[in-house]
Amino acid sequence: MGGGSGGGGSNRLGDTRALEEKAKRVLQGGRKNVFISFAHEDLDEVNLLRGQSKNENSDIEFNDYSVKEPYDSVRAEYIKSRLTERISQSSTTVVYLSKDTPQSRWVRWEVEKSIELGKRVIAVHAGQSAPTPPTWISQNKIKVVPWSSLAQELNKS
Repeated sequence: MGGGSGGGGSNRLGDTRALEEKAKRVLQGGRKNVFISFAHEDLDEVNLLRGQSKNENSDIEFNDYSVKEPYDSVRAEYIKSRLTERISQSSTTVVYLSKDTPQSRWVRWEVEKSIELGKRVIAVHAGQSAPTPPTWISQNKIKVVPWSSLAQELNKS
């Protein structure tokens, strides 16, 4: 960004103050950075969930990396390293449950990596009743809640 005299300093100061305010909000329990894990087949439904985070009243910010490549692809190690970064930056991992979840090796890996990194993991589902979750959800004692209760669940310690 160019230098020069005049208004540049005050703009920078304004930017610094805005960043300080944002940091204060985060430290006081502001927006929650959530990694969302889902089967690629569920992209349309997950986009609806993401849309909720755009709501002005929501304090959820979703962080995801939609993986379209097979789990055993040539780029799998690179993808895993990128996913690990994203999971590390998040406070919680949310797993979207559907009939396709049990077949997704990526979702299972993301959940296992989240647990390994000490992240809280919550599973969510659309509608009133959850689809049958994969065994690794219950084996890891992951709480399953309806999508409508996600914000409330995220606010629990």
